[in-house]
Amino acid sequence: MGSVRKASAWLGLVDDSDDERYYDDDYAEGPEPGDSWVTNPKVRVADEVAQEQGTRIATVTPDGFRDARGIGELFREGVPVIVNLTGMEPSDAKRVVDFAAGLTFGLRGSIERVANRVFLLTPADYKVVSGEPMGRVNGGFFNQS
Repeated sequence: MGSVRKASAWLGLVDDSDDERYYDDDYAEGPEPGDSWVTNPKVRVADEVAQEQGTRIATVTPDGFRDARGIGELFREGVPVIVNLTGMEPSDAKRVVDFAAGLTFGLRGSIERVANRVFLLTPADYKVVSGEPMGRVNGGFFNQS
């Protein structure tokens, strides 16, 4: 699957009807420049600026509940974590969501559903803002009437 198709499937713009998962192909190619791998190759941490708190976001695509520990370790370090459960069995996915909910409650963070079976875990010192405009002005730039 090509990289444009992978990105489109990841964004939900095209139907990824192939049985293979788009993230499985990435392991054979190795890490991309600018990415650093954390203990588990299923966990990627965006690391383009520095290793200071507030500059990293982790994405985790667990295979089973045993991968929940990596989510917890990143979150305890103050790193926001995007958890993609789309490739998991429903029973294991529910266990990971329960674990994540307890983790965020215990550390005073928050958990939000971003998409179907994709969740964002944010530490207490982060604020998630919606993409909705503060107030719509009539006759704005995109008004085509």
